[in-house]
Amino acid sequence: MNKKEISELSRRFKLEKSNISKIYGCYVNSNKEVISYLDESIGLMPQEEAEQYLAFLKKVLSGAPGRNLTDIVFSTDQVSNSDEHRLLMALRDDHADARQSFFQAVIENLDMGDSNYLILCANDAYDVPRRGRSDNESDQVFRYFVCAICPVKDGKLELGYYSGENEFHNCLARQIVGAPELGFLFPAFDNRSTNIYNALFYSRRPDEIHYEFIEGVFRVDPAMTPAEQREAFESILDEAVECRIDVVRAVNEQLKAKVDDAEESISVSCADLSAILADSGATEEQLKTFKEAYNDRFGQAMLNSENIVDIRHFEIKTGEIKISVSPDQSFLIETREIDGKKYIMVPASEVELNGLPVTI
Repeated sequence: MNKKEISELSRRFKLEKSNISKIYGCYVNSNKEVISYLDESIGLMPQEEAEQYLAFLKKVLSGAPGRNLTDIVFSTDQVSNSDEHRLLMALRDDHADARQSFFQAVIENLDMGDSNYLILCANDAYDVPRRGRSDNESDQVFRYFVCAICPVKDGKLELGYYSGENEFHNCLARQIVGAPELGFLFPAFDNRSTNIYNALFYSRRPDEIHYEFIEGVFRVDPAMTPAEQREAFESILDEAVECRIDVVRAVNEQLKAKVDDAEESISVSCADLSAILADSGATEEQLKTFKEAYNDRFGQAMLNSENIVDIRHFEIKTGEIKISVSPDQSFLIETREIDGKKYIMVPASEVELNGLPVTI
């Protein structure tokens, strides 16, 4: 799912726009025991409470694609004949008898440490309007369900006013539901249509993906975290071009230009990155090494630009010195070898020392 498709769905999580009629789920303690079940009609809730539930579910569609939001891809065999996919389809079709199996799968495969947590689920049916039609006519209905898993923590004791006694006393600490730690939407909304081969997985912390949940519930291999992707990409660059400063700078500049044109982070393939390296001066042998290393680490996967380079900063560090410039001004930094020593050079037209203008 791309950013526009995610935004189109997330706008539905309002009382006046969604077709969500009820919220269901269960409350689980740190010992993996179900404390209580939830199955409530949205229409019978106080408005503020209903809006809070929808806000938690909407959070599962927030963040950056490729970072907080990653695609779960099912194999053809899974879609045609697997327990995990049949369960997801049953939940999508709002079969109440599938919920217990799903709750049990989550409880068995999720590690939330010492935290209690709340599993929240809801179903929606979206009449997808045709683009370019003024009457918003729809020729398809996108039926899906969304799941949010929220930590539940003890609140603090606070002084409160008791009107009957005209006194202040400690109020009992309540258990507070926090923002979702993880969640997912199934099926995916790709090309504004139903894609039962994919789900969209959400993680509040991009570098702390719950691998155990993905492997246990979806039965697929989890994707690399953004940090792991960057580390692997940097290793591939080093292997192919020895991370020459001119090549790395050119890669950053070209990726930044593409992101600026798209006005958002983009997905890049091995072919895209090979073309950038070729434009940056890499040799045929280096390109061959890069492609082989990329395929070994990532296969045919595409990478989010934000995960592999930092286009917002350009910083060079040595053992003693750090130089930071705007990425648009990275061309100002040069490297030279003088009398057998390597130097990093920057123009010195206006110089300040600890904020004081000085002359050289």
